[in-house]
Amino acid sequence: MKSVGIKIAALAAVAALAGCTDLKPLQAQVDDLKSQVGRLTSDLAAHKADKTDANSAAAAASAAAAAQSTANQALAAAQAAQAGVNDVNEKIDRMFQRSVSK
Repeated sequence: MKSVGIKIAALAAVAALAGCTDLKPLQAQVDDLKSQVGRLTSDLAAHKADKTDANSAAAAASAAAAAQSTANQALAAAQAAQAGVNDVNEKIDRMFQRSVSK
């Protein structure tokens, strides 16, 4: 009975050692995964930089939109003021025409 147990233990030890010799493919896969993680890390950093640039561009666009809105308000105020000036000029012209015609 002891010899059968020893034979089984020896067979298990041989099988275990035979399985350990196949670590090279696993190591290659681990190295490949490490390189993929490195690439993904650098890609992530690049995407973060792109995000920062996009946020800056969006802020600039928002500021430009606010400036355009202010410019549109100023144009409307200037047009209203010009209309008022035109009305006053017409009244003055009518006053002079009345005084000349008398």
